[in-house]
Amino acid sequence: MAPVRSLMSEWARENVPALTALLSAVALALVFGAVGGAIPSGLLPRASDGVLAAIPHLNAAISATAIATILLGWRAISRGNVRRHKAFMLTSFGLFAAFLAGYLYRLILVGTAEFPGPELVYSYVYLPFLAVHILLAIVCVPFVFYALLLAATRPYRELYHTRHAQIGSVAAALWLISFTMGIGVYLMLYHLY
Repeated sequence: MAPVRSLMSEWARENVPALTALLSAVALALVFGAVGGAIPSGLLPRASDGVLAAIPHLNAAISATAIATILLGWRAISRGNVRRHKAFMLTSFGLFAAFLAGYLYRLILVGTAEFPGPELVYSYVYLPFLAVHILLAIVCVPFVFYALLLAATRPYRELYHTRHAQIGSVAAALWLISFTMGIGVYLMLYHLY
């Protein structure tokens, strides 16, 4: 089994761009499939209405936590603490995965949330804000996968000879803005109106 694992590791190491494209395509296909109604709700067990209603609030808390872990990861690497950086960034990715699972689950079962505010705010504030949030969320996916795959397939000393730091910085910045804007969308949907 060890030779197979070694071959797979070497293949992954040499094919980070292809793996990034594949993982990004799968993740985005899941999102667009859920948004477009291509994933039938009957495939999933239905949680109680209370659980479904709680998911947006839980996701806002997950987003706030992810913002903190991304910032702490950035701080750790700026201080040269690779171990803490890795732990925080893996935690950030886990939080992102948990957020996405909850969001997609609720979206498939309930659909999108209706904006409860005035039409003027909906047209000129909410929709543009939401559009930028969605665009950043989509754009950050391949950057996040690329940075993570580079880190997963190389010893950390070799990462200095890759684009991990540059791609990771872009990924972190996009992630931070997207999570922050996601909280803004949440506030507009559930608290401001």
